[in-house]
Amino acid sequence: MLEDEQSSEKRKRMSCGLYTSCPASLKTALQSAFDFGFHFIITQITHPNYSRNLDGPNVPYIIGRTDRILKGNEWNRLIVGELTTSLDVESEVSHIRSNDKKILEQELGFASHLGIPAVLLHLSKPKNVQLSRIINDKLVSGFSYGVWVQIPMVHPSNYSPIAETQHDSWDWWNDFRIHCDYDKRVGLVLELPDVRHVPSVDEIERWIGEPVKALVIQASYFLINQYGKPVLSKVHQEIIKKFMTIDVQYIIHLDIEGDFSLYVKYMNFLGKKLYCCDTMAEFVQGCEDYLQNPLQPLTEHLETNVYEVFEKDQIKYDTYQKAIHDALEHWTGDHVPVVMVVGAGRGPLVQAVLNVCKLLEKEVKVYAVEKNPYAVNTLAERVKREWGSQVTLIREDMRTWQPPELADILVSELLGSFGDNELSPECLDGAQRFLRPETGISIPKQYTSFIAPLQSLKIYNEIRNSRLPDKTLKQCLETPYVVHLANYQQLADSQPLFVFDHPNYTKNGQNPDNTRFKSLRFPPAKKHCVLTGIVGFFEAVLYGEVTLSTNPRTHTPDMVSWFPIVFPLAAPVQVKEGDIIQISFWREESVDKVWYEWCLESPIKTPIMNPNGRSYHIKKH
Repeated sequence: MLEDEQSSEKRKRMSCGLYTSCPASLKTALQSAFDFGFHFIITQITHPNYSRNLDGPNVPYIIGRTDRILKGNEWNRLIVGELTTSLDVESEVSHIRSNDKKILEQELGFASHLGIPAVLLHLSKPKNVQLSRIINDKLVSGFSYGVWVQIPMVHPSNYSPIAETQHDSWDWWNDFRIHCDYDKRVGLVLELPDVRHVPSVDEIERWIGEPVKALVIQASYFLINQYGKPVLSKVHQEIIKKFMTIDVQYIIHLDIEGDFSLYVKYMNFLGKKLYCCDTMAEFVQGCEDYLQNPLQPLTEHLETNVYEVFEKDQIKYDTYQKAIHDALEHWTGDHVPVVMVVGAGRGPLVQAVLNVCKLLEKEVKVYAVEKNPYAVNTLAERVKREWGSQVTLIREDMRTWQPPELADILVSELLGSFGDNELSPECLDGAQRFLRPETGISIPKQYTSFIAPLQSLKIYNEIRNSRLPDKTLKQCLETPYVVHLANYQQLADSQPLFVFDHPNYTKNGQNPDNTRFKSLRFPPAKKHCVLTGIVGFFEAVLYGEVTLSTNPRTHTPDMVSWFPIVFPLAAPVQVKEGDIIQISFWREESVDKVWYEWCLESPIKTPIMNPNGRSYHIKKH
């Protein structure tokens, strides 16, 4: 393969670390790891040769190897410090607990002195309240390193013939991070199980919803292929492929002899082989778990880059064009059909209408209605240079414009991530007065919002740590966010919430009522988990059988226009296996705004979030 072809090949960077226990020379061990192709090493920052009794009168002052054996930028980029595994700060024997606590605090202080990026600790028992208290004390005291908590993905008690009690590793981890207040610096290192004891799909999905920093792979788990090279089984490859979505690192534990470089080369090969290079993956790169505020298109003019992002989604516009095609093909009126594109933006739907006219060889009168003066500037240029007299440009708000004639087809792309959250119902209800009664067609015809319970401590911490100076934490947690979710677990299949139909004619000419309420019960939880919020999607019927969907079960293939919407909870809620999650949800409105309210009914009752739209609302004017 040519060099330029190879460099352009799509692949996932596979950052690999080498576990090395107490090397004679740390400098040599680090250089050797680099020579093999590893990116960092995990090792002890103290040494067992030094006395560690800190309870006596003559406490030794030598802690471990001198910091001068490495440069500062080597300590803070290339070393993860493993804490002594034999310490028992949970011991019921007071002098053991006291001495081990002092040793642990000494190691944590030394790690801070060295400036290493992370410390690694092992959970060896179900309850770790003393350990978590010591760690949390350092975190709130300003220590900057990350804390990597290593546990088995599947606890050995689940397959041991002599174990009297089965333990769930997730429960150990969950108790620990609760005591540390879900601090974003506390992450997971999971030990990959052997092929005989791989977890279920549900268990893997639960782990993917956690802040996993690395997977530990025993060298003995690699198989030797026909060429004498180490490879992983299909089962292990499938697990790694799932974790590639959250950008974990890989720690190779060399429990057998061999050419260490082959393991790194193979992991790099997996980064190419397993990388999912589809339209969505390329579009969302760099957007994973990034919080975006929903648009306010009625009060804030969209900018060029926003329109450009919309217009990159060819699947959406192809689907709209199919709906327009079917509508015009089935149209049987005795006059030239009038198509009005309301909220025309920079004109992609106008172009779709004209494409259909050419395909069907049918004459159509087209109106492009847009209130954004800067988008109108673009539309005017397109009318002048591309569309000519085929298109009549209207610089008006669709809710107040007085048209010279009625429309046969009304086309709009006003849908937000939740379907109605950019006020498509209010806009189209205002525009339907110039849609021909009885025969007039709205594209879209109907849309339905969906919700599901969500576990994402990543999003919860992003909200907690990204607070703007002019907002309280409560206001941030009562605000929905548009997010491309990566580090999350959806705790149940989504269920339909609110439905809106267009046109929406009411009796006696009254204004349509777009307020809504619904309470949804989800099936019993399959595993213990943590509920941090509600995730929202939508399904839309454009015309006939032509649909668009962001709902995971029915998602339109390769469509990238809309990310899910997340409604946070005020605090994480612990959910036990078998618990019923019940969510109540409202859509409310006043003269000048629309807002959502939400709360939990079960497994616990929570206060209603965002009452009266106090923290977040969508402006009508």
